Amino acid sequence: RVMRERIARPILRGILKTAGIYSRGIRNALQPVVRNIRLEFENLPASFDGFRILQLADLHIDGMDGLAEIMADRIAGLHADVCVMTGDYRFELVGPCPEVYPRMRTILSSVHADHGVVAVMGNHDESDMAGEIEKLGVRMLINEAIEISRAGTSLWVVGVDDPHCYGFDDLDGALEGVPDNEFKVLLAHSPEIYEEAAAAGIQLCLCGHIHAGQIRMPWIGSILSNADCPKIYTEGVWQHAGMTGYTCAGVGCSLLPVRYNCPPEIAMIELVGK
Repeated sequence: RVMRERIARPILRGILKTAGIYSRGIRNALQPVVRNIRLEFENLPASFDGFRILQLADLHIDGMDGLAEIMADRIAGLHADVCVMTGDYRFELVGPCPEVYPRMRTILSSVHADHGVVAVMGNHDESDMAGEIEKLGVRMLINEAIEISRAGTSLWVVGVDDPHCYGFDDLDGALEGVPDNEFKVLLAHSPEIYEEAAAAGIQLCLCGHIHAGQIRMPWIGSILSNADCPKIYTEGVWQHAGMTGYTCAGVGCSLLPVRYNCPPEIAMIELVGK
């Protein structure tokens, strides 16, 4: 895949520059929007009614100068109960990424979340990045879960390793010790885990990876999804076998630092009981 990107990147950049829209794509990619999503659940514990989750997906934060500062400004006025990050912190697939951590620190300094920041890894991330990100005060979940308690009831945040590329995701292992009858929010980089997650009794699956296409054509939408799952699961709110999912359009860019008809997205998700 690294070789494919090295070949495709200059070709696509040349096409966009020839069309005179490359600089517009860069400007678009530096204008993140806050998207408010309200999700209803019959089995949500009453003490978690109104629980707010700030989702930051696909930061690719070293791919664009200035994006970290813009993001910090956008989220400074938001208050969440927990912030979750669903993978892909660097732009390239391989190699060093020294600019990732100071830029993530800039963003995290503006996060206001009562239960902190919880995150999983993506297909652009290497294992040694997990320790560096934890040094920033983030709780990395690599096939494990944490409990959030309120008024004698609990909500569990479950995190798996990237299910798209590396194949080290272990949902069964992550759910060890998590009671079957309690509310579970799964963090997974890609929605490709949708069938396994629903079968495991997950109530809410939060993911990203696809950038909602990043380059979307008028009337047609995204052309490529880069995910082995039906299109319905690749963007926005979806349902599968009683499980609700949200696939975030993400913050950053992959391949090229451009977006068209697909603004960068900061998701604020509110859980409410039916």
